[in-house]
Amino acid sequence: MSLIRRRKFAKFRTPRFFHLFRRNTEAAFSRDNRVELFGQGGEFFPALLKALQNATRYIHLEFYIVRDDCVGCAFAETLLAAAARGVEVSLLYDYIGCFDSPAAYFKRLERGGVCCLPFNPLSLRRGIAWFDKRDHRKLAVIDGMTAFVGGVNVGDEYAGYGESLEHWRDVGVRIDGPAVRELQKLFRQSWEEEGGRVPAGWHEPVLPPAEAGDAEVMIVNGGPHHTRSFIRSAFRMAIAGASESIKIENPYFIPGPRVVRSLLRAVARGVRVQLVLPAKSDVPLVRLVSRSYYASLLREGIEIYELEGTVLHAKVMLIDDNWAVVGSANLDQRSFHRNYEVNVIVDSADFGSQVAEIINKDLARSRRIELAEHERRGWLVRAGERICSPISWFL
Repeated sequence: MSLIRRRKFAKFRTPRFFHLFRRNTEAAFSRDNRVELFGQGGEFFPALLKALQNATRYIHLEFYIVRDDCVGCAFAETLLAAAARGVEVSLLYDYIGCFDSPAAYFKRLERGGVCCLPFNPLSLRRGIAWFDKRDHRKLAVIDGMTAFVGGVNVGDEYAGYGESLEHWRDVGVRIDGPAVRELQKLFRQSWEEEGGRVPAGWHEPVLPPAEAGDAEVMIVNGGPHHTRSFIRSAFRMAIAGASESIKIENPYFIPGPRVVRSLLRAVARGVRVQLVLPAKSDVPLVRLVSRSYYASLLREGIEIYELEGTVLHAKVMLIDDNWAVVGSANLDQRSFHRNYEVNVIVDSADFGSQVAEIINKDLARSRRIELAEHERRGWLVRAGERICSPISWFL
């Protein structure tokens, strides 16, 4: 299919496609949002802390990891200051994700007026089922007007500029507008399911921003409470909607056969597919299993790059340089089926161009993987891939 025909095809099918997308992923759709991209964790945290400092009514926070380090201390001080001036502050943190964070950190917040609630605390009665349930979302809702979402946890490694192995590469977004309502709803559901008390202020409506934006936003959430994976469906339908290009950055790439088939179909219809994956992972076993997918993708023309010099933690997908997916979900079975996740899908040419710029910068810092080079990997690596592949479901 020629480029002109693909563009015409995309133009005429877009309304129907978006309707199918919302129906098959249960995405919450809204218009007139203002969305701001933070291309680095070092940009995300100052903006988040400033918004927390300006809060006047309430702050709702949901994070997988909250560390007791420099960033974690600045985060805590900001929350304590907000509570001291009368702001109602609620923090939901994942018990397993924060396993190595001292209990004293959260007790100090509690003493200062911050309501802290662990997600899925230790329960021996449930056995392995307890360990397998995670709240992987990274979410902040402030005064019902502003929300922050992305892949950024609260910790020193997430707050850098991707300049080293100690300061990782990450991405986040700020949303002002109607989409905040759905994020508020998701937080409240999680909070109530864990037994949290619902303050009266939570019944207040989400307020419109002072200046409306032009971005159409869809919120897709997923978790083990769903009968099927809306997160995976959203990724697959986004891929199916591409007519020119697909650019993906993801740190934990264990996509499974359905997503692989979606990528191969995209290439077959003439779409250029580029994957940016980590050269160095904080979970080496995941990288080993990820590389077992390379050969089948490379043979069909998918371009694979490995970002060097840092640890990639950003979770981004860009369709046709216009339609962007940013959030907490990885392209792996845990995010598809067993984690609580949230992704934001933004339909905006301006936002898409910003995402394209940061991905293109990462491509320039990455090494392209060639099929001939990949197939020369040693027998020990191949053996490791085969041994580890059966346990990919649990990674």
